[in-house]
Amino acid sequence: MNRVPARGRPAAEPVELAALRGWLRGKKAAAAIEAGAEGKRATFQYLADRACAGGSQYVVSACTLRQALDGRLPTLRTTLAFIHGAGGDEKDLEKARLLWEAAERAVNPPRKRPAPHVPGLFTTPAGLVRAMNRVRATAPHTSLRALAGKAGPGLALSTLHRFLTGRQMPTAAQLERFAAACDAGDEATAALLAGHQRILTGPPLPPSYPCAYAEWAEERRQRDKAARPWLAEPELDWYDQQLRDAEEAELQRLIDAEEAFIAEWEAGQEHTHGNPGTGTSTSTSTSTGHGPGAGSGRSALGTELAAWVRPAHNP
Repeated sequence: MNRVPARGRPAAEPVELAALRGWLRGKKAAAAIEAGAEGKRATFQYLADRACAGGSQYVVSACTLRQALDGRLPTLRTTLAFIHGAGGDEKDLEKARLLWEAAERAVNPPRKRPAPHVPGLFTTPAGLVRAMNRVRATAPHTSLRALAGKAGPGLALSTLHRFLTGRQMPTAAQLERFAAACDAGDEATAALLAGHQRILTGPPLPPSYPCAYAEWAEERRQRDKAARPWLAEPELDWYDQQLRDAEEAELQRLIDAEEAFIAEWEAGQEHTHGNPGTGTSTSTSTSTGHGPGAGSGRSALGTELAAWVRPAHNP
């Protein structure tokens, strides 16, 4: 028969937490001797009453003291109240504090800090706010109170809140102190300061002389070419180059034929309009082929040119 595991504390728990719980139980057992001398039992309510009699800093309920022994980590205040209710002295309270701190470190180990965030290129105040929040997210202590305490008196909690919400623009010195409080490192600090300087100076001024536009365009072309190498036309092998040359030669032949046809047609028009009333217009049009059938020849040439160009440009 399979046994269902109990829903109490986990099977494996930190040794420090078990030591703290065992010590508290020992103190409760010691308090039972004093309670027996008074004709009472050392219940949790008995311990709570004695703790409350010690002052407001030890006010606690019997239910809270009972939960201190159920396997979970009690608060430091509950632990000290438990010891005070059990009749502990100052040495017992100091030992309780040390045991609780060791158990707290074992139960809640410090989180592993991610790599410090290095901001990228930003040129707006909104970009600065995003960069500062990302740097803060990778800090060892992300709370505003901890950052303000580490930054010193010149950078209050309310000031940090205004910086991180975009309500106030930090100075370069404040930004450097913020990065130091976040343990951002030299690279992240330099990136924040560089972006801050870009925001203050604004975008670059337009060129003041015509040649600068050409230099700027050439620099932009080189940068785009380096960033997008796929825009460059691939180099063809010998066979593909031969096909390309043949296609270009055929296209040039069709273009030359079209231009010759147009020139011949224009010459015929000038000859016809240059001899009005002589009766030569009909004979000239008939003999040169620029009469009603001339359009069909030009259409045939245009159709051939279009049929060749379409496959070449739409493979």
